Amino acid sequence: MTTDLESLRPPERAWTTDDLDLLPEDGRRCELLDGVILMPLRGRTHQSIAALLVVALDEDCPDGYDVTQGVEVRINRTRSFIPDVLVTTSTAAAREPSRYEPHEVVLAVEIVSPSTRSIDRVLKPALYAQAGIPFHWRIEIEDEGIVVHTYKIDPVHEVYAETGRWTKFVDTGEPFPVNLPISRITPRRV
Repeated sequence: MTTDLESLRPPERAWTTDDLDLLPEDGRRCELLDGVILMPLRGRTHQSIAALLVVALDEDCPDGYDVTQGVEVRINRTRSFIPDVLVTTSTAAAREPSRYEPHEVVLAVEIVSPSTRSIDRVLKPALYAQAGIPFHWRIEIEDEGIVVHTYKIDPVHEVYAETGRWTKFVDTGEPFPVNLPISRITPRRV
């Protein structure tokens, strides 16, 4: 246990992506926000939605794209996030990366967690847009069920504009045609 805690002792300066590379591969999801390390917790429902979404998107995914989950996106030396689900170019995926550069990511999906609500709703979308990621989805678990918010970047202003709020089907043509019943990404127990 001491070794685990020692590996997360902050350096005498802000954390960098070089420091992330030195951490042991122990299954922890470590993200970096302006030199501060974050270790978001993911519950069963969150992980189930992510897994179901990967399978559903992969079925519709045309050549030229790849769908995956939980792979790091290095925005810069002090910012690194791990979207819950992401669509990348197939060229980038072909190199079997352990992380992607923002220009290789076409869609970043975040499933809002109670412990990271503000980060998932406000901070990550703003930083993904500044990094130039063309599309973003935010998935909320509400009393009525799952809601998917879809966004497209305004590249001039580096912000996302909402393109839809979906409660029954996600029906969008971007980044590729998707007609996804929300029931396909709803775990058995929500």
